[in-house]
Amino acid sequence: MRNNTKIYCVGGAVRDRLLGLPVQDHDWVVVGSTPEDMVAQGFQPVGKDFPVFLHPHTHEEYALARTERKTARGYKGFAIYAAPDVTLEQDLLRRDFTINAIAQEFDDKQGGGNLIDPHNGIADLRAGILRHVSAAFGEDPVRILRAARFAARFGFSIAPETLALMRDMVDNGEVDALVAERAWQELARGLMEKKPSRFFETLRSCGALAKILPEVDALFGVPQPEKYHPEIDCGIHTLLVVDDAARHDYSLGVRFAALAHDLGKATTPKGILPRHIGHELRGVELVKKLSQRMRVPCDCRDLALLAARYHGDIHRARELRAETVIKLFQSTDAWRRPERFTQLLQVCASDARGRTGHEQDAYPQADYLLQLLAAARAVDAGEIAKQCADSGTIAAAVQRARIGAIKNLVLQ
Repeated sequence: MRNNTKIYCVGGAVRDRLLGLPVQDHDWVVVGSTPEDMVAQGFQPVGKDFPVFLHPHTHEEYALARTERKTARGYKGFAIYAAPDVTLEQDLLRRDFTINAIAQEFDDKQGGGNLIDPHNGIADLRAGILRHVSAAFGEDPVRILRAARFAARFGFSIAPETLALMRDMVDNGEVDALVAERAWQELARGLMEKKPSRFFETLRSCGALAKILPEVDALFGVPQPEKYHPEIDCGIHTLLVVDDAARHDYSLGVRFAALAHDLGKATTPKGILPRHIGHELRGVELVKKLSQRMRVPCDCRDLALLAARYHGDIHRARELRAETVIKLFQSTDAWRRPERFTQLLQVCASDARGRTGHEQDAYPQADYLLQLLAAARAVDAGEIAKQCADSGTIAAAVQRARIGAIKNLVLQ
């Protein structure tokens, strides 16, 4: 590389090190170099929109310092500009939050290098504040979702001026231009944070939740019977359920299903509130709509559909007749997908615990249904088939045997 080339560690690695958190990987900015210099040093180019390279040994990302230049073409009249004369300060000015706009010299990868903090990110780290670096924040609506995600991860508050900018972006229709795949990517990450409720609260505080997830936003302000739901509000209940799923370290699919399990309650006719008769079937249609719009992966979508439809039946497991239990197993494909059925029970357990004052409640329905499922699956369908003279009677015979197995277990 050139003699005046300098390399800096930037972004999350510097931020997390200052917070005392484990550093998973490093991002590097190279100042004073060119793509040709990088390739000559053995770096592999991978960037499409701007020059990014993989280190030949560590495979970490090294990006040339970049800024914007006015152009007749390009996004909103600007184009990304990467060249040897771009400074570190210009590069950091393009970043989203001050806490991500701190750089560290390459001298000591373990934390001994000098820190460069032109936007007072260290002070915001200490104060627990998410503050945008510049007006460039407003050019990418994904940054609203990133703000929500970092709020969920670190428990930081949003600076008033940043929250005002986020509201302006929503009011100006910037959020309407979100690409579904990128929105889902950030939603999935937000769900996987330690406190996902903060993700949705942040989106709601700037009006973005109503634009991105209107089905979820519509739950807030909808009442439920206080006898069963001391928190009353359906939106608050949903966030409690999602946080419980996170507290138990459940999978992304379970957390998404927890978010979507009660969507049907937002469409309950006002005349029957606070009861929600038939919300399960209404919820199924809303989950389908949301999943299609957000391009939700099939496994997450399918589990959410099952949770929306059957969580009420699972809560009443002890009241179900053996025939109804078998129908539940068939409808959820528990025979072939017992692992997914277990995930469905996890959603329901979080639903039961996601109520004010019930956070530590046991959920015996899960063990009960898993015992019944094991008994039903233990029925030897092959042996029954051998005893049937007519192949058309096999399915009914297996069904009777499974019902009998469940009845015997319940009577023990």
